[in-house]
Amino acid sequence: MAKGVKKIKVTKGNYYPKMSVPGQRITIVPNQDVTFQVEEWLPDTTAEDKKKPVIWMRQTNDRKIIIYQVPSSTGYKFSIDKQYCGSYQFYIEASFSGKRDTKNNVGLYVKGWCEPKIVTSKWTTQRGSKTSIKNQNKVNYISYGHIVYLNLTTEGLNGNTVIIEFWNQQAAKNDKLVHVYNNVQVIDGEVNLKIENTYSWMAYVDNIQNVEEFYIKVKDPASKKYIKDNLGDDLHAIYLNVKNKVVTTNANVSKNQTPTKVYKPDVSNVRYEPCKFEVIKITENVVKDGKASNSTVTVFDNGNGIKQKNAPQEKIHRTIFFKFDSTVIDKDGEEVLNNILKFLLEHKGSTINLSGYACVIGKQNYNKGLSQRRADVVKKFFGAGGLDLSRIISLGKGEVDPSDDKMGRDNIRYKNEKDYENNRRVDISFTFQGHDAQTIVYEALAPSSDINLTIDVLQHINKGCFRGSDKHEKKIIVKSVEYGKPHEINESSLAFPVNSQLSWANAAPFNYIWPSFNALEMDSSATIYNVFVNSCRWFSNKNNAVIQVKVFPDIKWTVEFKWNHDQPFAYSFGNKLHPYDIKEGQKKVIGAELDRGWSKNHGEMDQSFALSLKAEWNRITQGRSSAPQTLELGHKWDGKIRKTLSLFNKMKSMTERVSNSPLSKGKARFVIESPKIAFSAQWYLERAPKTSVDLTTIVAIGVSAKPLVEAKIEVDLWKIFVKYGGDAICPGAGSIISWILDKLGKEAGMHFLISISGGIYIDGKVTINTSYPKETSGEVKATGKVQVVAEFKAWAKGGVGYLAFEGEVKADVSTSITGGIKVGADKKGIFAAPIAEFAGVKATFVAVGTVKLGVFKRTLTYEGESRLVMPDEIKFEKQYI
Repeated sequence: MAKGVKKIKVTKGNYYPKMSVPGQRITIVPNQDVTFQVEEWLPDTTAEDKKKPVIWMRQTNDRKIIIYQVPSSTGYKFSIDKQYCGSYQFYIEASFSGKRDTKNNVGLYVKGWCEPKIVTSKWTTQRGSKTSIKNQNKVNYISYGHIVYLNLTTEGLNGNTVIIEFWNQQAAKNDKLVHVYNNVQVIDGEVNLKIENTYSWMAYVDNIQNVEEFYIKVKDPASKKYIKDNLGDDLHAIYLNVKNKVVTTNANVSKNQTPTKVYKPDVSNVRYEPCKFEVIKITENVVKDGKASNSTVTVFDNGNGIKQKNAPQEKIHRTIFFKFDSTVIDKDGEEVLNNILKFLLEHKGSTINLSGYACVIGKQNYNKGLSQRRADVVKKFFGAGGLDLSRIISLGKGEVDPSDDKMGRDNIRYKNEKDYENNRRVDISFTFQGHDAQTIVYEALAPSSDINLTIDVLQHINKGCFRGSDKHEKKIIVKSVEYGKPHEINESSLAFPVNSQLSWANAAPFNYIWPSFNALEMDSSATIYNVFVNSCRWFSNKNNAVIQVKVFPDIKWTVEFKWNHDQPFAYSFGNKLHPYDIKEGQKKVIGAELDRGWSKNHGEMDQSFALSLKAEWNRITQGRSSAPQTLELGHKWDGKIRKTLSLFNKMKSMTERVSNSPLSKGKARFVIESPKIAFSAQWYLERAPKTSVDLTTIVAIGVSAKPLVEAKIEVDLWKIFVKYGGDAICPGAGSIISWILDKLGKEAGMHFLISISGGIYIDGKVTINTSYPKETSGEVKATGKVQVVAEFKAWAKGGVGYLAFEGEVKADVSTSITGGIKVGADKKGIFAAPIAEFAGVKATFVAVGTVKLGVFKRTLTYEGESRLVMPDEIKFEKQYI
């Protein structure tokens, strides 16, 4: 049956169509991801097969070495740096098995293109040295005949050949070409030229000086143009200083060398080892407050959600064994080597050390060669699988505990055959960057007694673990100080018991007043359970827990506070009002002021209040019908009440400030009625949101104030005018009213009354999520309204028949009294901050009057605006409950 990949294609990313050949090769834009996916499958590939991951392999141009491979069911992303752009082509191929198709071109050749450029250039006296001959403006010299190394890093030239021209700088600016090196290869974006013929340069230097300076130019043989650097200059490696001295007359041919590579383990956080798990879920099946609550949270999903990924270096040792005097790799050995090969192809960089051994049977020299051949056959196996042979160091170490005598004769004595078998081996060792991360924290609620949490590990596979004796196992282990011994299972699902620190015998659990914190121990209130599910791909260090389950007590606190006040908070009355108003006002203001003074001096007011605190815990069960434990108590909390009273005393001063407005002077009455306040709050731990691994403190606050502010104002604008003039009502209105009074005299009158009445009432509930403020819901609303009524009347005595008055004065009077309570919670606890604001009284007047006196008739109009009462605001600080 022909199953597998027939053809691949590019599905995403930028490339150059004119530089590409469909189905064969593609030229891509550098430094951008290009995504490859399967375009066509072989005919016997089923729909189910197509959902499986395929192995994507990036190979060298000659398709002999697999540079990197990775399994993926969603395609392969690849990008090329500018340093690797050029004529060099990578070959990308995909298959189910990871075996390459050497007969058919099922893949694509890929290269990158950018403008050719010389990025850096330097001279060194040792290959691969980081120290330039001219280092930090310090001039060093060589002599003719010295060997020097030229290093260039480039862009857009990888795989190309270039021409290197050596020039001698002349004083007259007529620099001279000294030597030309043709067909210099750019390998991995670098030119590394070993120059051994510096002696021959002397013959080309005119009028040789004590010190000569040399530089290079790089020419593209295709375009015949010089290649420039980032500054647009085509002179590079400025300058090589050579003394007029000969150290040798050798003129060996210069050599093009590959870049010096130092193999280091790949530090990539993305891992593809076959020893793995993919998903971890924790399930809680509980009954809370009498209601069944079933929740499953995904705490791990292919690396998503883990924090502070790190890659500790780990050393791996594996061994394969051979038959006597044999270099044939048996079936068991092939399984081990294939496993290691797959791991190494998916992890770039590690240097692999192969150490071959032989037993003492036979001559020592022969066994030395046999051990080397065993190491080489393993190296060949890896090479055939596509591993870069330059990463492998193979060494035959001969016999283990050699037994030949001084004459080289094998004087072996009898030993246990098992020892011989163990010595016929090749040890494979390498270092790699392990995969570890910060332990995932999962928070849960529980009662005092045990309930079970269930952990499920999906796609848990460890057959492919390449480790030896310390290989990862398909096992879940849970450890806690609560257990005598760990709970563990050799399966992918485990139910383990958890409980909270809050005991059934705790009669007054005030140390858990903030449920996540134990105030008595000044520490977290959580019981800790460490879960170990280690694998090569994720959390490779077996000593580190993958998940830490923190279990908190399921306690809920409720506080309720009610306060009724019997006297008005503030009362201001006018001594020019009707006697009845004055009498009633005297009673109220006396009571209000006495109460005010009493509260200032003694912290008490004419009031009644009640406060209660209730705790409930062990609300969560698992199939049990027992009732939760409760604690309920009441307390005066005089200190808190006094602090609250001092805040509300501020509201009394509002009337004093209002009384300074033009409306007062004994003509206005202003009342702020005392509030009837009820306050309640609950706080407890809950998962938020439902898919989260952590808990949050939920604070539910209810507020009721009926009324918070209630105001009554009655103002006779006409009386104010009579006393203070028309402009006290509205600037400019005095001329109108004065003229009317002059004409009407004492036989007529006018009444202009503004009444303001109503109140603001607070009611509502807010639920605050302290960890996720955006989840906060509900509101505390200020409802009610303040009504403003303007009334105008004019009259004349009946005997004045010849006098007639027609007219109206319209007043658009607006005001508002707002109030509320800002509620919230922070690390200090629950707080409330009252708000009270009086917008004042603002009036817009339109006066139209027509007066007839005999045959005389006159009509007057006026428009204006007046601020009758100034606004006022009371600010309160946060008060914690």
